[in-house]
Amino acid sequence: MGRTRFRLKLFLVMIVFALIISLTTATIAYLQIRDHVIIDNEQQINTIQEMAEDSLKAIEKAYFFFDKSTAEKMEANTIYLIQKYEEQPSFEKWDFKELKDILNMDIYVINDKNVITYSSFQKDIGLDFNVCCKKLARILDERRESGKFYVDGLDIEQQTGEIKKYSYMATDDKRYIIQLGYSLQNSEIFREFNFLSAIDELTAKYPSINEINILNLGGYSLGQPVEEAKLSKERRNAFEHTLKTKEKTELKANWHNEPAIYRYVPYESDFDEGTTKNKVIEIIYNQYELESVLNKNLKSFIIQFLISLTITILIAFLISRWVSKPMYLAYHDSLTGLMNRSAFEERVRHILSENKGTTAFLMLDLDNFKTVNDDFGHDKGDELLKKAANLLRNFLRKGDRIFRLGGDEFVIIMTSVDFEETKIRAQELIEQMSEHFKQITEAAQAELSVSIGIAFAPEHGIDPEELYKKADMALYKSKQKGKNQFSIYANEGLGN
Repeated sequence: MGRTRFRLKLFLVMIVFALIISLTTATIAYLQIRDHVIIDNEQQINTIQEMAEDSLKAIEKAYFFFDKSTAEKMEANTIYLIQKYEEQPSFEKWDFKELKDILNMDIYVINDKNVITYSSFQKDIGLDFNVCCKKLARILDERRESGKFYVDGLDIEQQTGEIKKYSYMATDDKRYIIQLGYSLQNSEIFREFNFLSAIDELTAKYPSINEINILNLGGYSLGQPVEEAKLSKERRNAFEHTLKTKEKTELKANWHNEPAIYRYVPYESDFDEGTTKNKVIEIIYNQYELESVLNKNLKSFIIQFLISLTITILIAFLISRWVSKPMYLAYHDSLTGLMNRSAFEERVRHILSENKGTTAFLMLDLDNFKTVNDDFGHDKGDELLKKAANLLRNFLRKGDRIFRLGGDEFVIIMTSVDFEETKIRAQELIEQMSEHFKQITEAAQAELSVSIGIAFAPEHGIDPEELYKKADMALYKSKQKGKNQFSIYANEGLGN
């Protein structure tokens, strides 16, 4: 019974230890894999960001090197219109449709309130830059005052989202700005370096990408009508922060009622010195793919952990069966299952150090036990020792300890007791043992009984060896006085 309990305790200790090791190892491995997956996902988003930047940079570079003639043509056409204004300052008399056909460009007349009052593109008449585009309105005021010719890079027609190139120049009286708009989407360069198509391909290729937008100075997406692609308040704030600080910004929000992450990346053109020099790339991406991979890794982690735990339990069970017996017998008596002499000193020292009250040290010896071995054989002697051990074990209070030191010699350690209680318990034990032995034929014939010697700590010492010697002296006194009784060690002799 004692060995079974010891094996169970050993098994449970090994299971807990193995569980901690397995769980720690598996968790560390899982966290490393998780971090690696997250880093890979971040690198993928960064790569997509770089590809979007490269596609935008490629078309700007192409226009810079291969389409300088468009800017020159826009400047010539602007000067022509300025001269026409000097000849005919009443725009009511201008035929804007005919002028568009001649110049192959849209014409816009912006008054000193930054409102388009006349245009070949009817839908833009009445557009107030102070309302829709405050940043551009301030720039228009500056350009009106300077009187110089300005040409910008890639921009959009607000009503249609069409990619256009715009130029600006104030009339000499500074009452108006002549704005020209030239469509770029039909040009050979745009078809060859179509960044909008490149972005669509990225979105189609990578499931984690919901949408990529190139936002101009006003926060309008190139290629989309303004009314269809307005930024929410949160997105607008993130856009403005990135535009102002030149720092990447991210926010979590919904995209078509699904959770998404919005990333805003500053972009500064190397080939554009106009109002279109600074843009912001908006990348809207989801984490479904990342979450799917993480969930798969988590399931794999759980399965691996369960397999590891199962194997660990099996190994722990086998090891506990192999080593529990020698480990148990190292500190326990093989015949009775009681703690042996090897465990005696260590346990007693621990008990004495923990217990602050009085501790009773009872040494027991079976009287006439040699007669049982001589007359009935050692097997009967062993059987009696087992029965005596069981009786002594049942006699113990909670917290008491019993040891078999060899042969028919036993020691009981009773904690937190006084002299009187110890005497009563010792007498009860003697009587119970005597009554028990009377019921066993061999024991009765051998007149088997028990003698007890008692020492107290700290009264008689605090060292196990010293207490053992004094209890042994008291036991010897009990034997001298006729056996079947107890004696207590006294500093000036022995007494009952």
